[in-house]
Amino acid sequence: VFPSLAQAHASVANEMYQELGQPSVFLFCPTEYCSSLCSPSPSQSCYLQTIGQELLPGISVIWTGPKVVSQELSAALLEEVEGVLRRRPVIWDNLYANDYDCRRVFLGPYMGRAPGLMPRLHGLLLNPNCELQANFIAIHTLGTWFQSELGSCANPDHTGMEMVAALGDSQGPKERSYSPQEALELALCDWVAEINQQALEPGR
Repeated sequence: VFPSLAQAHASVANEMYQELGQPSVFLFCPTEYCSSLCSPSPSQSCYLQTIGQELLPGISVIWTGPKVVSQELSAALLEEVEGVLRRRPVIWDNLYANDYDCRRVFLGPYMGRAPGLMPRLHGLLLNPNCELQANFIAIHTLGTWFQSELGSCANPDHTGMEMVAALGDSQGPKERSYSPQEALELALCDWVAEINQQALEPGR
């Protein structure tokens, strides 16, 4: 029926999107959802070129980065993806995902994402550890990164906004740019406080 897989995908997605009344959030995950799955590259992929041309503009496209689990995300790559898809991608971030190896749990800070990515994104989804309580640092530091990115968008002269947070007895402003180490320390302080509060609850 369809001359290519991409045209089949775009046609079905478009029909579903219209049948549902063109909802404000409608996510489409392409078969080529990261650079390593594209041949020969995202910008030269016939599949992605067709998706970009045929998919209705109100449909958001998911992208994971250079790989399925990407250690780094750059503005240059997102610009390339935006060009071929004709829309800013929604990042499905697998940095903390451990469903492929549940013997590993990732407790480090959100990192490896270049400053100033926000203008290149239509959204960001974080795929966390399978263990619910192990995601405190992941979500907390993502929030700190996001706050820094918002400040960068509001103040283009800076890479981030001033964050005033309590670290011990300190009440002074922190650095303007996002610091993974600083974000980790803030998350750990809040996590310890949360653990101590839970320990005082009846029945704990």
